[in-house]
Amino acid sequence: MFGYRVPAPDEAMLISGGRRGLGGAPFRVVTGHGKFVLPVLRKVRFLTLSMCESEVTETCVTRQGIALHVRAVIAFKVGNDHESIINAGQRFLSDQEQMSVLTGRIFAGHLRAIIGSMTVEEIVTERQKLAAEVLDTSKTEMAKIGLIVDSLQIQSIDDGDTGYIDAMSAPHKAAIQRQAQIAQAQATQASVEAEQAAARNQAEYARQTAIVKAEYSAEVDRAQAQAAQAGPLAQAHAQQEVLAAQTELALRQAKLRQEQLVAEVVKPAEAEAERVRILAAAEAQRMRIQAEAAASYDRVALDRMLIDQLPQIVKEAAGGLAGANVNVLNGADGLGEIAAGLVSQGLTILDSVRQNLSGQNSDGQHPAGQRSGEDGGGSSLLQLPTGKGRKSDDGPVDVD
Repeated sequence: MFGYRVPAPDEAMLISGGRRGLGGAPFRVVTGHGKFVLPVLRKVRFLTLSMCESEVTETCVTRQGIALHVRAVIAFKVGNDHESIINAGQRFLSDQEQMSVLTGRIFAGHLRAIIGSMTVEEIVTERQKLAAEVLDTSKTEMAKIGLIVDSLQIQSIDDGDTGYIDAMSAPHKAAIQRQAQIAQAQATQASVEAEQAAARNQAEYARQTAIVKAEYSAEVDRAQAQAAQAGPLAQAHAQQEVLAAQTELALRQAKLRQEQLVAEVVKPAEAEAERVRILAAAEAQRMRIQAEAAASYDRVALDRMLIDQLPQIVKEAAGGLAGANVNVLNGADGLGEIAAGLVSQGLTILDSVRQNLSGQNSDGQHPAGQRSGEDGGGSSLLQLPTGKGRKSDDGPVDVD
């Protein structure tokens, strides 16, 4: 449409003529939209709002008096607010290329001032600090001309032929070289160790392979030897089993024969011996019983005979006192004592004869006669019965 103007997105449209702009500016600022501009009566100019670049190459002297060649790049633009656009339009609208030249000069001055307060070591190691200080000191001045700085980059720092930076970096270079040599030596050693380990692994693998082959070969040889010996071993085993069976059969036959001999010879002999022993014991028992019975009978017969002859013995003893000179001191009592003594003497003779007969019968002897006992008043002779169970016919015992 005729008379209607629209600025680009990165431009500000400045309309002069007519009424004044904001803050008494000689033009009005339009951004982001169009505006109807009367021809002839109004004049339109455009100010770029895009990013601009300025390069600075400056020789600066440090606090140590060492000259350094510093190269920096500044990225800047016109501010988006109306105040910044008005300030920049009043200064650079007729020659917008001057913004880069002026910006470079401004930053060159601030760069020299800040580097003059720093040492080479600080500048080299703290470039970001240098850039931040330059931006901070130039911000107010750049705002006055309507410009804002987006970034400042220190591209390079060179001391020329002085060699200060090289000398400063020499220890670090030596340390780095030493570390590099150590790393190289370690890498070489690791490589050698890896090669040695690989060689050892190969040798170990070869050794294990040889061992396995030898074991397989030995196993095959053993299998072949066992196969070759299988026939003779089987035959020998069979013969051994046959011999064992024959031996067992012979043992069984011998045991059977032994049992037969025991049944046919030993058992009958033992039975006969037992029978004879039992018969002998029975016979001995019978004879002992008969002997005891006979001895008992003889004692009974002897006692009876002695009892029958006792009065005669006492009588004979009393007759022996008829011609004796006996003095009786106590009268009738004394005669009674003498008579009692005679009877007692007869009983003593009877007991002596009985004991002698009992001793002889216990020895199994049966004598025809025995002289026994002598008393103080004389001797007596008894005729013993002869034979077993019979009385003697020789008459009574004579007493002298």
